[in-house]
Amino acid sequence: MTDTPNTTPNTTSTTTSTTTSTTAPNAGIGGEPVTVIGLGLMGRALATAFLEAGHPTTVWNRTPGKADALVSQGAVLAPSAAAALQASSLVVVCLSDTAAVRDALGPHRAELAGRTLVNLTSGTSDEAREMAAWTGDYLDGAIMAIPDVIGRPEAFLLFSGSPEAFEKHSHSLDRLGNATFFGADPGLASLYDVALLGVMWGTLNAFLHGAALLGTAKVDATAFAPFANQWVASVTGFISAYAGQIDRGSYEAEDATLETHLATMKYLVRESAAAGVDTDWPARIQTLTERAIDAGHDGTSYASMIEVFRGQA
Repeated sequence: MTDTPNTTPNTTSTTTSTTTSTTAPNAGIGGEPVTVIGLGLMGRALATAFLEAGHPTTVWNRTPGKADALVSQGAVLAPSAAAALQASSLVVVCLSDTAAVRDALGPHRAELAGRTLVNLTSGTSDEAREMAAWTGDYLDGAIMAIPDVIGRPEAFLLFSGSPEAFEKHSHSLDRLGNATFFGADPGLASLYDVALLGVMWGTLNAFLHGAALLGTAKVDATAFAPFANQWVASVTGFISAYAGQIDRGSYEAEDATLETHLATMKYLVRESAAAGVDTDWPARIQTLTERAIDAGHDGTSYASMIEVFRGQA
């Protein structure tokens, strides 16, 4: 993901594997030469962060004019993709999709020998594993930030792939934001990316539905937002508790049973229908919960709904 609404992440670099990057962004150590391929909004933000941190930065884009502002800041515009790859030992690519990466770099794969390829292009986990076969020094990444915050502590990036490549270039990657490494499977960063985006869209859709519902009573969304934010903060506690139940495979109803949730869901559907607000969102939640109960999860906590998402209910 390359252009996602900003969140408020933990600003200390972490890892779920064996390697952790802890240097703060733009912390003033020596500048490793970097190449940035792809100069859309995010690509330009990445190149700018490297330049501001003192990295000699080479850039390339199929439309050369997008590099003008970066060149004025000190970047070098490569005349070709091959020349861009040859310019640096660290190559960061951020294009529209994996097909674009194949088109741009595929004819020049030989130039990747001895270089680390960091692919910050959105894609699937299988595509990340496919790209990893191009070079042993491969890192797949996901950017959980918008372009405006790249290079600042609130930006955080997810990486997986070669542990040696991450260890070697972690200081440079920390120039972009706080970097977390998830291990040698190149597909893990992409899986984390889409899983986190699902959380984002689920939360935003729930807020928008609630705002539409309250709007029928002439309640402004700005009046609703503080209460929604307070409740989302409370829900994070449920997430932590349910995560433990999921890992144990035991769904004790310590707060409320699925039946209690289902009864309230029905009210949400009825209120929405009565107000003329679209019912697809709450009705879908109700249907999933009914499936879980029908599969024998009555009397359990809401965490047992994971069996529906696993396709086992």
